[in-house]
Amino acid sequence: MRPAVHRGLRNALARPAILGSRLYHPHVLPSLISTVSPEFQAKAKAMEELVAEYEAKTAEVRLGGGAKAAERMRSKGKKLPRERLALLLDPHTPFLELSSLAAYDVYPGESVPGAGIITGIGRISGRECMVVVNDATVKGGSYYPLTVKKHLRAQEIAREHGLPCVYVVESGGAALPHQANVFPDKEHFGRIFYNMAQMSAIGIPQIAIVHGISVAGGAYVPAMADENIIVREQGRIFLAGPPLVKAATGEEVDEETLGGGQMHSSESGVTDHLARDDEHAISIARGIVGDLGNAGSKEVAPPVPTEEPIYPASELHGIVGTDLRQAFDMHDVIARLVDGSRFREFKKEYGPTIVTGFANIHGYPVGIVANNGILFSPSALKATHFIQLCSQRGIPLLFLVNVTGYMVGSKAEKGGIAKDGAKMVRAVACADVPKLTVVVGGSFGAGNYGMAGRAYSPRFLWMWPNAKVSVMGPGQLSQVMQTISRDPSQHASLKDDIENQSSSLYASARLWDDGIIKPTDTRDVVGLGLALAARERGSRSSSTAGTTWDGDGKGFGVFRM
Repeated sequence: MRPAVHRGLRNALARPAILGSRLYHPHVLPSLISTVSPEFQAKAKAMEELVAEYEAKTAEVRLGGGAKAAERMRSKGKKLPRERLALLLDPHTPFLELSSLAAYDVYPGESVPGAGIITGIGRISGRECMVVVNDATVKGGSYYPLTVKKHLRAQEIAREHGLPCVYVVESGGAALPHQANVFPDKEHFGRIFYNMAQMSAIGIPQIAIVHGISVAGGAYVPAMADENIIVREQGRIFLAGPPLVKAATGEEVDEETLGGGQMHSSESGVTDHLARDDEHAISIARGIVGDLGNAGSKEVAPPVPTEEPIYPASELHGIVGTDLRQAFDMHDVIARLVDGSRFREFKKEYGPTIVTGFANIHGYPVGIVANNGILFSPSALKATHFIQLCSQRGIPLLFLVNVTGYMVGSKAEKGGIAKDGAKMVRAVACADVPKLTVVVGGSFGAGNYGMAGRAYSPRFLWMWPNAKVSVMGPGQLSQVMQTISRDPSQHASLKDDIENQSSSLYASARLWDDGIIKPTDTRDVVGLGLALAARERGSRSSSTAGTTWDGDGKGFGVFRM
């Protein structure tokens, strides 16, 4: 007996869209998912439990350094970091927080929630901005290696999308016990100030609000800003604090005299605005953002009206589940993400283990590359062709990842899987359009490269709570180990290590992604990513069909035939 067609699908098919004077088939994706089947229910329950576990960890991180640290800040008349953030953002507007679980269980014997810094994209005075907030309740806002990495990633996103940067500063500078991994290298602390200079030079505004101590290298955040604010008798900016000054010069001086707001606003000229308190400082910052005029890139409206999918996002839990050994059809995922559940598939019958096609998300056009099995040569060639098309047409790419890798074996090797896989990897690396990646299942082996893993510089990379990333699956690893080692205890130990190290939490804690997101939030999160990409596109490149993203015409290099 044929399953009943979803009611939303039946209604959509009954109403074909009209473009101009001709009927246009809407390409609505069918969905025959049975939400009452035992398999669906079991998958949904497992995913819901995992999402709840992730939400509990996120809520814990958002408490910062805990109640005692919060009370110390309040006793000094200060707002807490997330209270400052809430005042800075426009009321009732979304805030896309980045890597909220950074540094989770990374530093032995130390708790550094969120890596001691809050970063994300939010709206200030009607304008999308990148916000970087030092959390002084966590180790005094000092910079651990992952704090630096998280700060630099926020700046990278801001630069790519022309987002003004607002730094909410209260930091003791580098965490000295970790200085070897914070201070001297290219991607360490100094890169923050390099980035500020570079962004200012290309017209991306840099604004700082100093709410507390800003010492040593941290003093350069407000000093490098285009415009800054300091809170009277609360903010402090100095290259060295009173103890170091005394040790170096013999001078005895208090913090306020050395680097207080009144001195810097009236004598040194380091600061531009003197605020009464935290709220006044944030009000001044909102006014600065409101007066930015045409600095940076402009928002670009979606080219077509947005439509909700005809299938509920909540069904994603039961479609995918948490057991990566259980297969699912990526068409069912796409149908719950794209506008009107409409998808114009490209090369549907060829290389069916990868799904490619065109859709809109929140009104923005996107080319989708999604895994539906292992990557064979035809799959890789199909993806390569599609990626080239999107690059030529200036259409951003969304990679929906659930891949075990490329096919192996003598037949595959004789068929040229190495060169065909390399074509796909080359196309991903050289595609001159924004790439967004969502790992909805596994991302293993070279499949991670072909599906725009972190090394391939997607504009954003998000993971679902069930996602896993590693060189191979734990089962495959165990079999490989059995061939090279006869010690069963080593097999089990290594398998457990790989299982732990491939989890989404492990990856997100080390900033291998831009955050773990709930499956039900994927459409909105991706929609924001596409909106940001459209802003950058509108400011930097021609809208003429056939031009490359930045107009440099660099092409794809040499494909091995």
